[in-house]
Amino acid sequence: MSLEKEIEKRRTFAIISHPDAGKTTLTEKFLLFGGAIQTAGAVKSNKIKKTATSDFMEIEKQRGISVATSVMGFEYSGKQINILDTPGHKDFAEDTYRTLTAVDSVILVVDCQKGVEAQTERLMEVCRMRNTPVIIFINKLDREGKDPFDLLDELEEKLSIHVRPLSWPIGMGDRFKGVFKLYDNTLNLFSANKTEIAEDEIKFASVEDPRLEELLGEEAQKLVDNVELIEGVYEPFKKKDYLDGLLAPVFFGSAINNFGVKELLDTFIEISPIPQARETASRIVEPSEKAFSGFVFKIHANLDPNHRDRIAFLRICSGTFERNKFYRHVRNKKNIRFNNPVSFMAQEKNIIDVAYPGDVVGLYDSGNFKIGDTLTEKEDLMYKGVPSFSPEIFKELVNTDPMKSKQLEKGIHQLTDEGVAQLFTKSIGNQKIIGTVGELQFDVIQYRLEHEYGAKCRFQPVNYHKAFWLTTTNKSKLNEFIRIKQNNIVYDKDDNPVFLAQSAWIVNLERSDNPEITFHENSEFKTAV
Repeated sequence: MSLEKEIEKRRTFAIISHPDAGKTTLTEKFLLFGGAIQTAGAVKSNKIKKTATSDFMEIEKQRGISVATSVMGFEYSGKQINILDTPGHKDFAEDTYRTLTAVDSVILVVDCQKGVEAQTERLMEVCRMRNTPVIIFINKLDREGKDPFDLLDELEEKLSIHVRPLSWPIGMGDRFKGVFKLYDNTLNLFSANKTEIAEDEIKFASVEDPRLEELLGEEAQKLVDNVELIEGVYEPFKKKDYLDGLLAPVFFGSAINNFGVKELLDTFIEISPIPQARETASRIVEPSEKAFSGFVFKIHANLDPNHRDRIAFLRICSGTFERNKFYRHVRNKKNIRFNNPVSFMAQEKNIIDVAYPGDVVGLYDSGNFKIGDTLTEKEDLMYKGVPSFSPEIFKELVNTDPMKSKQLEKGIHQLTDEGVAQLFTKSIGNQKIIGTVGELQFDVIQYRLEHEYGAKCRFQPVNYHKAFWLTTTNKSKLNEFIRIKQNNIVYDKDDNPVFLAQSAWIVNLERSDNPEITFHENSEFKTAV
């Protein structure tokens, strides 16, 4: 098959949501419809021991939340589907932001009871920055929730995007009877079925077909009225508006019951974008270019706790990736080849020989990669948009078991390479400071250090407001600033100087006093040339 046909076949997207909106459950049901798994796992049920396929870390299984991005691939309707299931918890937002750089579209899951929540708004802001196409799935219709029209108004108001419902719920909670697909006049009747695929679709000439009244009773007239209102209020669905990130199609359903999922998946296959061009520091790279290139957007240590492996997740952007072929590591200026590149089904991995734009490949890594690194066939490219952001919480790492110092050192370097936290080191005393965007990350780091590396630690709060990367064209000025402010100067893992400010007022003062020094709130400057 030609490169163009392989590109046309692929769909790479992320599922994002506020915690507990049903994102991981929806991922499970996609896998179920794709034949990738036979029975769906319940994410939070204590009665069901089976855990969700995408939640593979032990701490995720215990807490019933996703704290790391999972990658899953399967075939459906002749397409290769690559799903990136992201953490919903706000403390792991940075992992989600980076993941959004590796996808071509997004499915946003919204709880019909809670509507648009703060984390949903933040995630959508990142999508809007890149004009990422978004499909919205309003979940949990088998429970009582907000009026569907109120939900649509809330989506438009809080997410700053036009919406267009492509399916419509009939009732809600105990009165929920199913959904009517507006785009092909098909009724899907609801049945609570949590593990298998049920197909009860009935085709109608229009929403006014008399058979609807026989099936739905008084709900039939409500459906007619609602559809008339939808057609009058909402603009018609145009694929181009969706692909430009201007219009979000909306579906309703109940992921836990496999309901409304097939309509969503079938429409996604039909309208979602193929792998798109990507911006580098020097030019735009088209996926159809013959020369291979890709970037690392995630690193995960101990994906398999029994083998202590470390895997870099590589998004392929152009050309064809081939096993055992040498590629250029742009930052290290070295040529590397990979004997065992893998594709993913959560923790299950299969060795692959070739991969194409849109695919996410796992590369076994002995410490060569950092997030944002680029691999190419020949040209020195650096893909943009995979930065580290300034943390919001800072704590000093304290070793509580000196006999395991080597294990702690190795563990904290590997875990911070994954991007769940940032490691800063002070020259004075080699003090290690961990920066995160949320408290939960410290719990995860402490747990994983003990259970994966056999090292114990505690975290001691330090009073810093924000981290700022420093650059200048006047090196002597920067050296002088570092000397004077040495108690506030740390170095990141690439030995870039970072200023830890105690307050916003202080950093504004330093900016005013040092106009020749630039204070960056993220590490995007590294890709500037």
